[in-house]
Amino acid sequence: MAKPPPSRPGAPAAPVSPGDVPDVLSTRALGRALLARQHLIERAAVPPAAMVEHLVGMQAQAAPQPPYLGLWARLEGFTPGALTELIERREVVRTALQRGTIHLVTAADCLTLRPLVQPVLDQALRSNYGRYLAGLDLGELAAEGRRLVEQQPRTFQQLGALLGAGLPERDPAALAQAVRCILPLVQVPPRGIWGRGGPAAHTTAEHWLGRPLDQDPALDDLVLRYLAAFGPATVADVQKWCGLTRLTQVLKRLAPQLMTFRDEHGRLLYDLPDAPRPDADTPVPVRLVAPFDNLLLSHADRTRVLPEEYRGRVMSHNGIVLGTLLVDGLVAGSWELTEGREGSADRLVRVRPFAALRRADAAAAEAEAGRLLEFAGGAGEVRIEAPQG
Repeated sequence: MAKPPPSRPGAPAAPVSPGDVPDVLSTRALGRALLARQHLIERAAVPPAAMVEHLVGMQAQAAPQPPYLGLWARLEGFTPGALTELIERREVVRTALQRGTIHLVTAADCLTLRPLVQPVLDQALRSNYGRYLAGLDLGELAAEGRRLVEQQPRTFQQLGALLGAGLPERDPAALAQAVRCILPLVQVPPRGIWGRGGPAAHTTAEHWLGRPLDQDPALDDLVLRYLAAFGPATVADVQKWCGLTRLTQVLKRLAPQLMTFRDEHGRLLYDLPDAPRPDADTPVPVRLVAPFDNLLLSHADRTRVLPEEYRGRVMSHNGIVLGTLLVDGLVAGSWELTEGREGSADRLVRVRPFAALRRADAAAAEAEAGRLLEFAGGAGEVRIEAPQG
């Protein structure tokens, strides 16, 4: 089976002369490259933690399904228990990282990536809560917040109430969110566990993992890992994925190690020299991609896999991202997995194509939904709905 490309790329390529004219990669070729690196052309036979590391984390804002379903789509023989075991052994954690959203990452990446994305969280705090925190000593607030969450894991409601008891003139929610943005908090189990769930209670990464944050994380390494999992990419793509800005100089500094291309609009793309770039006509099987999957959230121009006319049908204004049906490497519908009535093991996988499917694609979608139902562990039904305009 295919193996993920290395998470931390190795030897530099030969420098690219400033006078060289980059080759043009079509939108379809960019889509094939992305799907190959995301292991959505061929499932990989690697441990779940290795895939989580290769992907530089998986969006996990909605608990608990998305990371489990994202790994199911990419790994041969993956079962829910394999990820649950990693969470319970503290080998992977849920924490605020790229774009300030909750991601499931390896313990090592939590400690390395969190300092790198601190500017994203600082900006979010200023934008959303700055007026509620004016004049407050944030260092003292963070120290008290650390004491409280390391005493025992706390929900933000609990944390805000405790902090607000000593600061009655302040908004408790703003106090809790300030601690969230300043400290590297992780959500502790059973939150995010398949089939269980629980309140989003937090403690610090250092307390939970028993190790300090990386004191010298490398932004260059983060960008190279992004290219390994999501490239080829523009500077704007990298920035969209992580939420950081002013990365032009980083890519220029890395350029001697990289290859450069142009997309169909003439934009400059950077890529690793040894990363997969399949032919644009490489066959891609029908796939069910998880809700909130970073496949759809990690580029400024998402048309390599998401046709613009369908963006509004899978991404809502309030931040919801539906599970998507991929046909020939492009989003062609949405899907959802719903549980049966309380006390019932029945489940339903509902697939909603956006346009009529060819018979072979409809059969493949039904088969993939059947495999998903089996993964979910219960009796149930697959329903391929008629397209609706």
